Amino acid sequence: MADIVDTAVNAGSFGTLVAAIKAANLVDTLKGSGPFTVFAPTDDAFAKLPEGTVDALLQDIPKLKKILTYHVVSGKVTSADVVQLNSAPTVEGTEVKIDASNGVKVNDATVTTPDVTADNGVIHIIDKVLIPA
Repeated sequence: MADIVDTAVNAGSFGTLVAAIKAANLVDTLKGSGPFTVFAPTDDAFAKLPEGTVDALLQDIPKLKKILTYHVVSGKVTSADVVQLNSAPTVEGTEVKIDASNGVKVNDATVTTPDVTADNGVIHIIDKVLIPA
């Protein structure tokens, strides 16, 4: 099995996320032992951001790191665990809201594919980029 970064690379729909992880120097962290839970926005999710946002973030590494770590929760939190939660603390330091009343939403993003397993955690694919307050 592959780690979180390699799993995302192999999926083919996370080019922007992987490029951002590389730019923010988070590859070694997310290849580490973890475990981690990553709410992973697809390329389509990044494309929904206002034009120029991704390029601006790639030039502002501290802000990029803050946004990326807001998508990561320490530990392996599967969908069975997620539906029991109202919120989860992120590596960034604040919490994401979780609503499992109609599908699963993380803040205003919908989990489109849960439980993509990696050898150092789990990925839940989401349809929007999460932005910390």
